Amino acid sequence: MALGAGFALYEGSARGNALGGTLVGRADDPSALFYNPAGITQLPKWQVMAGATAIGPKTDVVTTRRGTDTRSETKTNLWVSPHFYSTCQCTDAIWFGLGVFSRFGLGTEFDETWPGRYNHYKGVIQTLTVNPNVAFKVGERLSLAAGASWMWFDLNLKQKIDFGARVGNPEALDVDQSLTGEGNSSGCGFNLALHYRACAWMSLGASYVSQTRQKIKGDADFSKPAGIPPSLFRDTKASGELRLPDMVFVGLAFYPVDRLSLEIDGVWTRWSTYDQFTVEYEDPFLPGLDRVTQDKHWNNVWRLQLGAEYHALNWLDLRLGYVRDNSPIPAETADYLVPSDDRHVYAMGCGIHRGPWNGDLSYSYVDSENRFVAARPEEGVLDARFEDGHAHMWGFSISRRF
Repeated sequence: MALGAGFALYEGSARGNALGGTLVGRADDPSALFYNPAGITQLPKWQVMAGATAIGPKTDVVTTRRGTDTRSETKTNLWVSPHFYSTCQCTDAIWFGLGVFSRFGLGTEFDETWPGRYNHYKGVIQTLTVNPNVAFKVGERLSLAAGASWMWFDLNLKQKIDFGARVGNPEALDVDQSLTGEGNSSGCGFNLALHYRACAWMSLGASYVSQTRQKIKGDADFSKPAGIPPSLFRDTKASGELRLPDMVFVGLAFYPVDRLSLEIDGVWTRWSTYDQFTVEYEDPFLPGLDRVTQDKHWNNVWRLQLGAEYHALNWLDLRLGYVRDNSPIPAETADYLVPSDDRHVYAMGCGIHRGPWNGDLSYSYVDSENRFVAARPEEGVLDARFEDGHAHMWGFSISRRF
C-alpha cells in the first residue's frame, strides 16, 4: 500500500479512483465527504455509499554489497481500503454528512533474510478516520462546510539488528525486532471546504484537511539467537510520536457539452511535518540505548489530477483519469519502508445506474519511476536501485438515494 505521496491514500471511492481523484470541483456524490464536503449540498434527501479499494503493490530493489548485486522483490500482498458515506438534507440550507475512510496507509514486506533487512523487512500502517460534517448553502451558488475528524492509527514495523557486526563476530547474529502499536493510538483534527457553481458550465471547489498528531504506544519485541546474553534485547514497552500532514485540495470542473465533464485538480500535502521519527524504549535494549531517531526531512509536494466523465447512456457513465504524484522523500533519507519515487497513475472505470441505485467500478495502474539510493550503513541502507515499482488497484462502490 502507500499509493499516494509518501504513505497518503487518495482513493476515496471507485468513481473518484476512475477520475483520478477529480471530485473536488464536481463533488456531486456522497464521496464528496472525502474530496470536498461542501459539495454534499448538491445531494437531495438521504444518500449512502459504501465500497472499498483493493491495492496490490510490487517493487524490485537491487542492492549492492561488496560489488555484488542482489535483486529482491516485495511480497505479493493485497491491501484493502474501505469507505462509507452517508449524507442527509436537513433543511433547504443545511446538510449533514458522515464519512468513514482511510487517508493514510502503508504495506511493504520483503523476505526477512533479504540484504536490506537491517533497515526494514516489513512495514504496515493502518488508519481509519471517522469524519462528521455540516454543510451550509449560502445562496444558490456557494456552499461551505466544516467537519471534525477522529483517526485511529496502528503500525507494525519489523527489522533485523546485526548484533554480530556490533561485537565484531563474523558470524551472523541477527536479532529480530518488531515494533507493534497496541491499536489504541488516535488523533483528532478538522476540515473546512467550499464549493462554488460559477456558471452552468463551470464549478470550483477547495477543501482543507488539518494535521493529525498521533502518540503511538506499543511493544518492542525481540527474538534473538543463542549466545546473546539474556540481559540484552529484552522485550519492553515503546512509544513514539508522529504528525500526519495537512492537505489542501483545489479543483476546477468544466461541463463543455451535454453529457461530458472535465476536471483538473491540485492536491498539496505538507509532508514537512514528517521531519523525524523517534522511538523511545521504556527499558534500554542495549546498555545506554533507549532511544532511536531517524531523520526524514520529507518535502511538501503537489499532486496533479485530471479526469473526464462521459454520460454515454441513461444507465452508463464512462470515466478516465490521470495523476502525476510527486514523491516527498529526498534521496538522502529514502529507505526501504517506502521503496518508490514519483508516480504516474492511469485510471478508468464506469458507473451503472438503475433506479435509486448506483454501482461504480474502477481500475488503476500505478507506475513508479526508478530511483537510486546511496548507502547509509548506520541505517542499514545499502546502495540500491528501486525498479519496476507498480501497483494494480481495483475499486467498487455502491450507493443508494432514499
